[in-house]
Amino acid sequence: MELTHINLQGHARMVDISSKPDTQRYGIASATIHMQPETFQMIMSGQAKKGDVLAVAQVAGIMAAKKTSDIIPMCHPLLLTGTDIEFRPDEKNSSIQIIVTVKTTGKTGIEMEALHAASAAALTIYDMCKAVDRGMVITDLCLLEKDGGKSGHYIRK
Repeated sequence: MELTHINLQGHARMVDISSKPDTQRYGIASATIHMQPETFQMIMSGQAKKGDVLAVAQVAGIMAAKKTSDIIPMCHPLLLTGTDIEFRPDEKNSSIQIIVTVKTTGKTGIEMEALHAASAAALTIYDMCKAVDRGMVITDLCLLEKDGGKSGHYIRK
């Protein structure tokens, strides 16, 4: 397998996708943030001093998906056709799993947009709660599934 973001001189480049056909694509990524039980209860009860933590994290994730090419140098700007963020609270483990689904019709993959959105949503939760819990840990940022384009369908095992 060759790296497509390296030119003949060994320097970074943005891949030319002009000859690729448009296809429907989606990417699903997740991240989990672990915290103290008191922090979890504060978030779930809506008692955080900075406001509704999950609502702000949801908006941050959507904004991150839209701005991925501004942050990740070799990503092409994409016209997103949909972005959805689901939060899965786990009271037993004092954690929240963030699941992001991003869709487009285009010439290149959308995995980075989903991953960027999941990480930004997790970081927003951290930011909004760090005054009470600096020990929060973000784990398991990963691509769960993607479809579209030449490489086809992928599901994480």
